[in-house]
Amino acid sequence: MTIAVIAAAALAGSLPVKVRGGDVVVSVVQDAPGYNSWPMIQVVGGRIVCAYSRGSEHTIEEGRRGVYAKAFIDGGKTWGEEVCIANDPSVGEVTTGKGMDNDGAMLLWVRRWGKTKGHDLYRTTDGKTFEKIASPEFSPMPMQVTDVFSVPGVGLMSLWFAGAYNNEKDGHSWGTLTSADNGRTWTQRTIESNLSYADWPTEQSAVYLGGARILAIARTEVSDAQFQLTSEDNGRTWRRKRTNIKDVLISTPSLVYDAKNGFIHNYYYQRGAKKLKRRTAKADYIFVHPTEWPEPETLAEGNEVRPHDAGNVNAAVYGDRHVLATYSGSPTNATVFVVSACVKSP
Repeated sequence: MTIAVIAAAALAGSLPVKVRGGDVVVSVVQDAPGYNSWPMIQVVGGRIVCAYSRGSEHTIEEGRRGVYAKAFIDGGKTWGEEVCIANDPSVGEVTTGKGMDNDGAMLLWVRRWGKTKGHDLYRTTDGKTFEKIASPEFSPMPMQVTDVFSVPGVGLMSLWFAGAYNNEKDGHSWGTLTSADNGRTWTQRTIESNLSYADWPTEQSAVYLGGARILAIARTEVSDAQFQLTSEDNGRTWRRKRTNIKDVLISTPSLVYDAKNGFIHNYYYQRGAKKLKRRTAKADYIFVHPTEWPEPETLAEGNEVRPHDAGNVNAAVYGDRHVLATYSGSPTNATVFVVSACVKSP
């Protein structure tokens, strides 16, 4: 399988594109002045919705940081008007996870960090109007709550992780959240606690494979390979292993599982190298062979000034294409853009 490489220098409305063949499209979602970043993307009601955060700089507690969204219905040719989801001046707000509820509406986790700390869950059916439906009380308080997915017999599920970035002491943890009432209330479970910084799986992306199996890929906060987390009992117990994926620097992965052909796609952004990549494997095989992910394809390139001012890919399925939201820029100006790629079986 071959996919084109597109160089997407997506700052200040500029989008130089270099095509090497194939079928890949890049579009700018938001390049307004400021640090547009950490996007989440979901298809709902026939349209693609991209939610993201914007402040004046790369910091999580800035009161000027709010959460916004845009949507389109024509494959990315025209993005609609920006809508504000949340912008409380006492906290910095950022998107951390997305998904679907049992009625086909989009769910969006938003973190509040500043004078108070917490997480709010929003719901939308059109990408224009967002309703806050939950503000759970957590212990421990997660640093982030990640994408929502459905587990038969359990309900909705998200993974979470708690601890401190850039803190090499022990005490880090992660676990699951489950909801049996379509996202209105959530039950928190801790899977691992008192982890070292090196053993801490963060910013997880998970998919349900069927047969009570869940597979997740997690970011590592050290210069090592991505984690693979697997469960064979609908999320009650888990195994954590390192993968062979080392061409990534502290950046969020995003998984897409195609139940029709059994392939799983692992998208991630290699910070520093400025490359958006994909690895594709048979889900049944990679579930038990985490160190045998195939070699990656490069789909697009950013133009960030510093490695940490880019990345954090989030993926969704739109027809026969995968749409991938990411960002790239400087500490004070970054652009959210979407890469749309046709998917073919290896």
